Amino acid sequence: MTTADSPGEQRQSLRFLWLYALAVAGGAVSYVPFLTLLLPVRATDIAGDGNIDLLAYVAFVGAIAASLSNIAFGWASDRTRSRRPWILAGLLLSCTLLVSVKEADSPVKLIGLIVAWQVGLNMMLGPLAAWAGDVVPDRQKGFLGGLLAFAPALGAASGAVVTIPGLAGPDERVIVVAALVAAMVLPAVLFGRPVSMPHLTQPTEMGASEQPHHGRSAVARMWLARLLVQIAEAALFAYLLIWFTSIDESFSDNDTARIFALVLGLSVPLALLAGRWSDRHGRPILPLAIGAGIGALGLLIMAASQDLVIAIAGYVVFGLSTSVFLALHSSQTLRVLPKPETRGRDLGIFNLTNTVPSLIMPWLTLAMVPLFGFGGLFVLLSALAAIATLLLISMPRTN
Repeated sequence: MTTADSPGEQRQSLRFLWLYALAVAGGAVSYVPFLTLLLPVRATDIAGDGNIDLLAYVAFVGAIAASLSNIAFGWASDRTRSRRPWILAGLLLSCTLLVSVKEADSPVKLIGLIVAWQVGLNMMLGPLAAWAGDVVPDRQKGFLGGLLAFAPALGAASGAVVTIPGLAGPDERVIVVAALVAAMVLPAVLFGRPVSMPHLTQPTEMGASEQPHHGRSAVARMWLARLLVQIAEAALFAYLLIWFTSIDESFSDNDTARIFALVLGLSVPLALLAGRWSDRHGRPILPLAIGAGIGALGLLIMAASQDLVIAIAGYVVFGLSTSVFLALHSSQTLRVLPKPETRGRDLGIFNLTNTVPSLIMPWLTLAMVPLFGFGGLFVLLSALAAIATLLLISMPRTN
């Protein structure tokens, strides 16, 4: 093997990285506009004033289904040593079930369809996440983290598009979402053709992995820090529209979608800059700690807000910082979970930081909001983000 061909010198093609980022964005489009905008509307149509309770139950059972299926299909793709067939099957199943949600006319039917949809969605998302670990070397993971910031941004942008007044009715919006998802995921799966990186997929006992093993303490801190930040994210993900309308009844779902799109769009260049900086200076954790800390400040601004302008400003601070945090955290996860032969399963376990918050958040909301209002909830969430900051900033330096 020549020096130019050695594992340390290999680079993945930019063409694949961009197509992969588009596919991950397609995964975000499959759930962001649905869970933040379309599902609350559907829940209100079905349950009326009981919409908050119904959304809490939907989030709870959906998170259980997502957690288990993400681990299961990640493991299955490990065992078959193939990611793309699982991604394609999950794409077909999740899009079909997404379109079927408009047929739900009772709380029980809605919950059942959401559970099935989460299984299909994670059949796609689990193997898709593991695919990056198979083909993207460490030296490009900072750039990869920046590219992953496009996912929530395009997810929010799709929400703004599908809720444009007059574009599509409530039942047709899910069809538009499904079509967008297919158009974004299929190019990478069918035409991506990544440069082969066999050293990234050989079992660790063969000494082939380029990635160093990190201590359990570092992995645990990373896991817990993301969990705490994601609890705050999950609360706003589900209830932001309801909170805005409690401040100003004229605030619409399209207004919320446009704010999501603006915040997450601005987070993309910030994530790219932060990712490049962390690569060059060998400080992969510092941008994460800063992001969690600024997110805690944004939540305090939201808690103190008395009018819509301050409320939006607080969310902008929170949204920008935590979006950068989550994008870069995803790429750093590929460093701390380096075992190639169980990468899909291990990422599924780490994915619990994305789904477990949906099990915790509804009960926090139901316990806090009736007694202390959304302001009290935001103070509690700010404290959780501050703890995440302390966990990360006290970690030993690691490259």
